[in-house]
Amino acid sequence: MSQSLLDKVAIITGGSSGIGRSTAKRFLKEGAKVGLIDVDGEALQALKEDIDHHDRLHFRTADVSDAAGLKQAIDGLVEGFGHLDIAFINAGVNGHVAPIEDLTEQDWHHTLETNFKGTFLTMKYVVPHLKTNGGSVVITSSVNGNREFGNIGMSLYSASKAAQMAFGKMAALELSNYNIRVNMICPGFVKTNIMDNTDFEHQRLKKVDIPVNYPEGAQPLKHDGAEPKEVSNLVYFLASDLSSHITGTEVYIDGGSTLL
Repeated sequence: MSQSLLDKVAIITGGSSGIGRSTAKRFLKEGAKVGLIDVDGEALQALKEDIDHHDRLHFRTADVSDAAGLKQAIDGLVEGFGHLDIAFINAGVNGHVAPIEDLTEQDWHHTLETNFKGTFLTMKYVVPHLKTNGGSVVITSSVNGNREFGNIGMSLYSASKAAQMAFGKMAALELSNYNIRVNMICPGFVKTNIMDNTDFEHQRLKKVDIPVNYPEGAQPLKHDGAEPKEVSNLVYFLASDLSSHITGTEVYIDGGSTLL
């Protein structure tokens, strides 16, 4: 590896699994110091025991929708490392997948507070630290709500991802005064465990399903979902100085699936 992130400090939310976990490993291999924030403390501990360069890996358990807890986690990590250069705002949930009429106010709060409020709060609390020397923020949005609208039942998730996109673009312009870049990644299907924690109402979804015949294979490039490391390669690019003139930009990483 190039060690191009040597002495850089990165904070990753949703860092215990999937894209966050893969990105943490990539950042560490590139020489960075990494602070992970996740609601699952046991998963964080397991990751630390399983990962190389763990001496440069710190973690805090926090819910990104809890303002006080999240601020304490971010401030604590930055205090321990001494500064902050990169924030990967990655924590998110699919939430309850069901027809609109069957969704509850609780479903709304759970999905929007994790995905969008969590993005806002993380940005709010990392900006004061990034303003010192500038830096990079990468937000995990999605093809859903931005270029893909055919996943019936994912209205709350899609709304939260569209909100992240608009918020990220607004932040990119505002924070350019401090040499802080903000970009969004929009993955399609990625091979992570997020589906294990998704609440599907399969029977109720049948009443609003719209049958569509697609060409065989979900993703034209390889007819399969992305590996987390393929997404973390993109995050690394946007976090590093390789993308120093890129801000306010969304990058789709879906193997061409939304071109069908």
